[in-house]
Amino acid sequence: MILSLLPSKNRDVVETQEHYKSRWRSIWIMYLTMFLSSVGFSIVIMSVWPYLQKIDPTADGSFLGWVIASYSIGQMIASPLFGVWSNYRPRREPLVVSTAISVAANCLYAYVHVPPSHNKYYMLTARALVGFGAGNVAVVRSYIAGATSLTERTSAMANTSACQAIGFILGPVFQTCFTLIGEEGVTWKLIDLQLNMYTAPVLFGALLGIINIILIFAVFREHRVDDMGRQCSSINFEGEESGVPDQDAEGNVDHIAVVAMNFLFFVILFVFAVFETIATPLTMDMYSWTREKAVFYNGIILSVIGVESVTVFMVVKMLSKRTGERAILHAGLLIVLIGFFILLPWGKKLPNIQWQEIKNNSIPRTVSSEMVIPFWSLQGMQLPSNHSEPVGCPVTQSWCLNTPMIYLAQYISSDILIGLGYPVCNVMSYTLYSKLLGPKPQGVYMGWLTASGSGARILGPVFQRKDMKKLNQYNGTFEVFTCTCVLSAAVKVTG
Repeated sequence: MILSLLPSKNRDVVETQEHYKSRWRSIWIMYLTMFLSSVGFSIVIMSVWPYLQKIDPTADGSFLGWVIASYSIGQMIASPLFGVWSNYRPRREPLVVSTAISVAANCLYAYVHVPPSHNKYYMLTARALVGFGAGNVAVVRSYIAGATSLTERTSAMANTSACQAIGFILGPVFQTCFTLIGEEGVTWKLIDLQLNMYTAPVLFGALLGIINIILIFAVFREHRVDDMGRQCSSINFEGEESGVPDQDAEGNVDHIAVVAMNFLFFVILFVFAVFETIATPLTMDMYSWTREKAVFYNGIILSVIGVESVTVFMVVKMLSKRTGERAILHAGLLIVLIGFFILLPWGKKLPNIQWQEIKNNSIPRTVSSEMVIPFWSLQGMQLPSNHSEPVGCPVTQSWCLNTPMIYLAQYISSDILIGLGYPVCNVMSYTLYSKLLGPKPQGVYMGWLTASGSGARILGPVFQRKDMKKLNQYNGTFEVFTCTCVLSAAVKVTG
């Protein structure tokens, strides 16, 4: 499978064998960088909420949305900056600086428990800096677009997305493995380090980042070919001083199409951001999972989705040679729409209630329209037992008393469909966008595309959490998924 990621050399490509091998070694380093960027996001995504509750009890669900969104805020700011930087300077510079920022931010995340107060803001800062470092994905994709011919580009972009998906797989896998350490773990008092299921993954991510920096210095050499595969320039191959290509030599870009593709990518990332943000808190409330179980089970589910995504990327590479890329994109959008439609709460069974939270046998005050639960249905609600922490749906969330639960089989089925459609939309968006830009240096444009995706990852969690907060935390579950269905359908019709 790994060997299949490297396409055979095209006879029409005018370049030396040495240049060809060096070019693809550098592309492989970009694959690794994309993988590590994805790991940096996914390795903690399932544990952010329980870790936030552990280090700072004052943090609520709305703040969780900001913590998750902070990663994307950092990436949105950094992507255009790194894109411009890579257009006028050797790409090694922004790659090394961005990776070093991610390493430092991961170390900060491991120490957010140390300050005596305001720990949640330290976590917010750490995740924002990790996201800032992840702005290098714009550099990665622009380099790959410029270092491949048109015949190689779909395959190379699919490989890039596959590496991103593998990072998305292994991040939760690493997190799941590190749950064996437990919440308490071990403490190294000399340096105030707590090595537990929350900090071990980010320290591992920091180690991978250091390895990536070493490989960028040791192996990466910059190359550029035109759409036919002819060698145009080799910035780092012959020397850093050889210059960069003329920014305007290759013609104009259809800016209307560029804006349309950015909007499309925004919607695709928005609906997926809502889905991944709500996963852990929703399953804790719906299925009475503890914090540790929610991290473990959702880690397994996301890992399976990641394996599915890699398979999809390999299939898309073959389908793109027979079917139009636009048609494949439409099919992916339709599958995502069906996945979100299934996730709507259609049943009648209500989730279990956190009866431990009820004081003096009282029921929280709600308006009469919310109190639709009949007395006889209380007998069907199970009291959780033998738990050191409250589990189930908090009674302070009035939706628990009237909104049907999403069955586990329903949730898993939706996961499978979204895991099938999302990677199709992702890789086809990047491929079409890259071909739309042509041979022009793409650092700035890829920066804007990455920024639009980051903007979606900001608004998705914030929209989801703010809507829930306004409607007593989770009363808006139905509305959130309905909105994502409408957005998906709109893009499908107008795309």
